[in-house]
Amino acid sequence: MQGDTAPAQNVVIVGGGFGGLYTALALAERRQHPPVLLIEPNDRFVFLPLLYELLSGELRSWEIAPRYDSLLAGRGLAWLQDRVDRIDAEKQQLHTRAGRTLAFGRLVIATGAESSTFAVPGADRHSLGFRTLADVERIQSLIADLKRHRLPLQRIAVVGAGPTGVELACKLADMADGSAVIELIEQGPQLLPQARAFNREQASLALQRRDVRLRTRTQVASVEAGAITLHGHPDGDAAIHSETLAVRAVLWTAGLGFRPPRIDPAPACDGRGRLLCGADLLLHGHRHLFAAGDLAAQVDPQAAPGEAFGAAGPSTAQVAFQQAPVLASNLIRSLRGEPLEPFRWRDLGEMLSLGIGEASLTTAGLTLAGPAAYQLRRLAYLSRLPGRSHQLRVAAGWLADWKP
Repeated sequence: MQGDTAPAQNVVIVGGGFGGLYTALALAERRQHPPVLLIEPNDRFVFLPLLYELLSGELRSWEIAPRYDSLLAGRGLAWLQDRVDRIDAEKQQLHTRAGRTLAFGRLVIATGAESSTFAVPGADRHSLGFRTLADVERIQSLIADLKRHRLPLQRIAVVGAGPTGVELACKLADMADGSAVIELIEQGPQLLPQARAFNREQASLALQRRDVRLRTRTQVASVEAGAITLHGHPDGDAAIHSETLAVRAVLWTAGLGFRPPRIDPAPACDGRGRLLCGADLLLHGHRHLFAAGDLAAQVDPQAAPGEAFGAAGPSTAQVAFQQAPVLASNLIRSLRGEPLEPFRWRDLGEMLSLGIGEASLTTAGLTLAGPAAYQLRRLAYLSRLPGRSHQLRVAAGWLADWKP
């Protein structure tokens, strides 16, 4: 693929997260699919919905973080461990960090999201994220140290009471086993503002049982080494109550940012930096570029400029799962000059991990919480793990560990 002449028919996918990897796997299932190259700098795919179980030791790293070379082996897919710095849409070329210049017939941009600290002073230097295997190792070391040296008023602050913050706070409370106070800090008036009422209620009860301190209507003013300063409106009034808390760690889950590679000419983006595309996931103003996963912001051509489709769905793995087969089909259709299909998200339900061995779910008319919901959640995600062979290996491992 290297050189100045673009191949007639090939697909390059930038980013090996849910959108990129699952699109590549969907292409591999098509007979006589075009040549496919996945460019991803990391050596392992991380199945983020089960990262909490890796943190708590309920699952093992190989189960939720398989290597790309093993996932793609024997599928007719190529993987390049590199990072894309610039995309020349007119020449249909991309340039990588290692100095490669690669041509493409069709390009999928699926570089996903990264944590955003919203320019809060000190947050980028003195807080931890929760998106990588390295994050898991750092937090596990922190909890081990807290339990080894039990001191009064040891505190961990979790910023953001969305799904990630709530799930993480419950796991941390169970893992800490009384060695630390968990503070969950939310700027809005309630936790899980977008969640189903049943899951929000179950999450609230789970936090209460674990004595997690939920602070709503509270903003983070700054983060320092060993301290966090908060500005709160506890009664919903205009008065600001400032407080500085001593903390052993701050875990930041409050927001996401989007920084795709540089694209020339520059594509249209929404206010969050996501790439604007149509229902077919083709970027606006570009004939050869598609977007997938968190980075794709579908826009309704009948709506006001920049207004997103309600059917585009939230920034979750569930959306990328559903996009992959549609996008794979559209890539092949585009190469053949055929009309493209629209992607429409279908809400399949919502699942939350609420501590070790517990969960809550609402799906297909079913609402369930506790250990049974935990097992159903694990089975649901087992069916979503990448590749049938990996699913079977994980299932065999779970059966071997099962104790009736």
